Amino acid sequence: MGWDIKLKTKVKTKENANFTRTIFKNFLWKVVLLTIAIPLLFFLLFFIIQNLDFQWLFDLSPNIYFFVNDSFQTLFSGTVSFILAFLLWLIFFLIFLYQALKKVSLYTKEIENSIEKLFDKDLDYVELPKELKELEQKINFLKREKEKNERLARENEQKKDELIVYLAHDIKTPLTSMIGYLSILDEMDDMPKKQQQKYIGIALEKSYRLEDLINELFDIARFNSEKILLEKEELNLNLMLEQIIDDFYPVLKEEKKTIRFQSQEKITLFADPDKLSRVFNNLLKNAINYSPEKSEITIAVQKPEKEVCIAIMNRGKQIPKEKLSKIFEKFYRLDSSRTSRTGGSGLGLAIAKEIVELHGGTIEAQSTEQETTFQVHLPYKED
Repeated sequence: MGWDIKLKTKVKTKENANFTRTIFKNFLWKVVLLTIAIPLLFFLLFFIIQNLDFQWLFDLSPNIYFFVNDSFQTLFSGTVSFILAFLLWLIFFLIFLYQALKKVSLYTKEIENSIEKLFDKDLDYVELPKELKELEQKINFLKREKEKNERLARENEQKKDELIVYLAHDIKTPLTSMIGYLSILDEMDDMPKKQQQKYIGIALEKSYRLEDLINELFDIARFNSEKILLEKEELNLNLMLEQIIDDFYPVLKEEKKTIRFQSQEKITLFADPDKLSRVFNNLLKNAINYSPEKSEITIAVQKPEKEVCIAIMNRGKQIPKEKLSKIFEKFYRLDSSRTSRTGGSGLGLAIAKEIVELHGGTIEAQSTEQETTFQVHLPYKED
């Protein structure tokens, strides 16, 4: 509803101003021409009558001749001719003004009707008078964009609903497994210590998986209810990236992976540390999850001119082009299997893109048979 009001105000204000200005210019030109034409008309009429021979009228009837002659002298005397010219000018002025106001009213009504048609789902195309052709194109562009956004919103809502169903089902799996192993441990007091440790390890692993699933549900809830707001400050990008790398050390060690960090100089940004940390945390987590064991992940920071480019590269399977174009969409999951540890809520990259764009930057992905690269471009703050 709010979007409806905002859209109406924006379109009506801008377009009404343009067309009112055009109509006023046309009206002004008519008044100027009228002001010039009426004195010329009176002068031309005076000249024609002055030079015409009315002898035939005198021969026909002297009384009529003298009456016409007296009327002519009275009509073209200074005061009377001025009053007549002014009255004639005023009549045409009022006619032109009425036409202009009628046209403004007509255009305004057409614009109001076009706004209503914008929300008519049964109407494919909004038609306006030829004078409003530019507005017609804009209205239909807005109509197409609105329908596109509504379709995307429905698709996102459907994806979200499906994801919640999957998550609810997946939460039950590790929970059932945990209860089973913990029940065995509770019932068997004489269980060998080695077997106890094995069951405890499995229950702990399932609890971590359960925690991840619950966090995904919270992510979905937050994404629907929260608006991302930035709290910018001076940020040492190198230090932040090094801290994020350190946070992943246990996972890297377990999977025998390494990270090569390349940066030639200290980079200072004016950005929100928490939000950007979330972006690179998500990108690095994806690089670790989708790279093979004993592989190297590269983080390269470069500063071409007035921006900073952060590239995160990992070896692994190539992402198909049809999937590569969708990975930044909300609730899109590259790995559709819910049993894989790589299967997230499909919000990580969508949120990352939103955060980067709020910083005035861009994010893109490239994938070949050898490696996949995510590049983040951010505005650079001079020291």
